[in-house]
Amino acid sequence: MELMQLEMFVAVVEEGSVRRASERVCRTQPAVSIAVRKLEEEFGAPLFDRSKRHSFRLTHAGESLYGYAKRMLSLRTEATSQLRSIACLQVGRLSIGANESVSLNLLPKLAHRFLERHRGVHLELRCDRSENLLEDLKARRLDVAMVSFRPDDDELDSSFFVEDELVLVTGPTNCLARKTTVKFEDLRDTPVLMMDVSQHSPWHQRVSDAYLRHQIAFPLQVESAPIGTIKKMIGFGQSVAFLPRICVGDEVARGDLAIVPIDGFRELRSVWLVRRWAIQSEVASAFILFARSSREESESMKDVSVETDVSRPGRLLAVNRRG
Repeated sequence: MELMQLEMFVAVVEEGSVRRASERVCRTQPAVSIAVRKLEEEFGAPLFDRSKRHSFRLTHAGESLYGYAKRMLSLRTEATSQLRSIACLQVGRLSIGANESVSLNLLPKLAHRFLERHRGVHLELRCDRSENLLEDLKARRLDVAMVSFRPDDDELDSSFFVEDELVLVTGPTNCLARKTTVKFEDLRDTPVLMMDVSQHSPWHQRVSDAYLRHQIAFPLQVESAPIGTIKKMIGFGQSVAFLPRICVGDEVARGDLAIVPIDGFRELRSVWLVRRWAIQSEVASAFILFARSSREESESMKDVSVETDVSRPGRLLAVNRRG
C-alpha cells in the first residue's frame, strides 16, 4: 500500500469517476484503475460494489479504507506543511544555555533580535556553569551553549564570539577607586569576592596564581556568589572582585562601581559559541549564523566609535574576531 494508491482511491470515491479522478491526480485512467485493483488484491476484498456499471458505491471494506486513507493523506499534508515551516523558520524550538555573565549581558539582546526575525520560534534559555552546559549539550538537552572558554572535546564544535576582559572592580568609596592603577602589593589584605572557585574555572586559578607570583596571600572572603550579589557587596564595602568587564559597564558608567587597572595583570576572557558536530536543526543553525553576523555588525560599529569611547572608564571592549 502506497500513499499514491490511496490518493487515487480517494479521488475515485470523491469524484465518482475514474476519468475525473485521473485528471485530479494527474495520472492516466488505466493507472488509476490499476491502483484500485492492487489495493483490493492487497486487502483481499472489493472496495467498490460493481453490480451496477459506472457506479462507485463503496463496500464495507471500501468505507473503512476511505476513512483511514483520508486521515493518512491529511497527516501527509500536515507533515509537509510543518516541515516546510520549520525549514523556513516559521516554527521551531531552540534551547540555548549560557553562563551567568553571558546570560545577563549578551544573551538578552541577542535572543530578542533573533525572535524579532523569527517570531514563530520558541526559545528555552538556561543559565548554568559552563561545564554543566557542555554536558547538557552533549546529552542533547541543549542545542547551543555560550561559554567563557573553548572546550577541548572532539564531540563539540566551537566558534569564537566575543572577547572580554577580567577586571578588578570595587566600590566608589574604596580608596583604590581613586587610583589610576594599582599593584598587587596594594591589594594586600583587601578582601576578594569571586564568582566561581570550582576546579573547572580557569579565571579563579589565574587570579590566585597572580597573587602567588607576587607572594601575597589570596584573601578570598566570598566564593561562588552570583554576579549581582558580588556587585552589590563591593558597592557597600571595602572589598574588591574580579569580574568580566561586560558585567559592570552600566554600573561603572553610573559611578556605582569603579574598574581599577592592575599593573602587569591583563586576563582576556573569550566567549565561545558551542554546538555538537552532529547535524543541527534548522533553527539552531540559523541562530549560530545570526550570532556570527551580529558579532560582525558589532565589530563594524565599534571600529567607528572607538576613538570617542576609549577614554570612558566604563567602556566595553570592542568585539574582536580571533584568528
